Amino acid sequence: MNVLALPAAVLAAIGRHGTIIVAASIFVGLFVPGIAAAFKPLLGDSIIVMLVLAFLRVDPVELRRHWTNPRLILAASAWIMLVTPAVLGALFMLTGLRDRLPGIYFMLVLQMSAPGLMSSPALAALMGLDVALTLATLVVCTAITPLTSSLFSHLYLGSALASPVSFGIRLLLIIGGCALAAYVIRRIAGGRWIEAQRERIDGLSVIAMFMFAVAAMEGVSTHFLADPLLVTGLTLFTFVLALGMTAVTALVFARAGRARALAIGLIAGNRNVGLMLAATGFAVPDLAWLYFGLAQFPIYLLPHLLKPLAQRLAANS
Repeated sequence: MNVLALPAAVLAAIGRHGTIIVAASIFVGLFVPGIAAAFKPLLGDSIIVMLVLAFLRVDPVELRRHWTNPRLILAASAWIMLVTPAVLGALFMLTGLRDRLPGIYFMLVLQMSAPGLMSSPALAALMGLDVALTLATLVVCTAITPLTSSLFSHLYLGSALASPVSFGIRLLLIIGGCALAAYVIRRIAGGRWIEAQRERIDGLSVIAMFMFAVAAMEGVSTHFLADPLLVTGLTLFTFVLALGMTAVTALVFARAGRARALAIGLIAGNRNVGLMLAATGFAVPDLAWLYFGLAQFPIYLLPHLLKPLAQRLAANS
């Protein structure tokens, strides 16, 4: 066997079994807290790597072909980035979370304002869902994130966060910088070579997601030992929120087909909170950091748990 081919084969295998590996990563961070603490300084780097790899997977020519149903893509993007943040933000304010649990409220605003996971197209492929729709919707959502997220964070957080202009600029620099890096790599390596490396790129994405999830678990075990009821309650809430947004979104877009509706639902229910934290410089209260860690449970577990349902829907569509 070619020695150089071995790492490539391993990466491809990791990419093919991504849902299981990313699901396991949160438990590694929980039960081996030393690794979580060691990986925490790499949290920002892992976010950048995930963004670059996600953009690297986006072929501009292929993306244009995906715009076969622009109305659905635009409707899904508007729902995810405008409608749901407005509704959830109003709901969270009415429940008094801002005064009773300011740290949790802070993270919820960042969560609802964030775009979907940059790994959504790769997860959609692993689940047998519509990759084209997922990719095109995610690109639109990510492109407008600096504007919409700045608007809602200012509306619901006010002076608790940086000014909307500076926050938007930070998001724009992170997203734009990663997109530019991916563009340069594609230009140098060539589109054909990039397409031939799809499984390996997915494998690298899974590794970056693994590092991210392990780092996000830092401190969660300590919090659980100190206040198990709080951690259990917040964990259940993250699942209810993620599943609720996925289900409501799937119902709203049911006329587009159940498999497509579920693909849009997964984007709406699983948001890229890490991107928002990177724009804040990870300067968040302790309770907010706990919620961020717990929010990774539905993000990393639901794709694996919902995979059989997604495959049945895709087969019947």
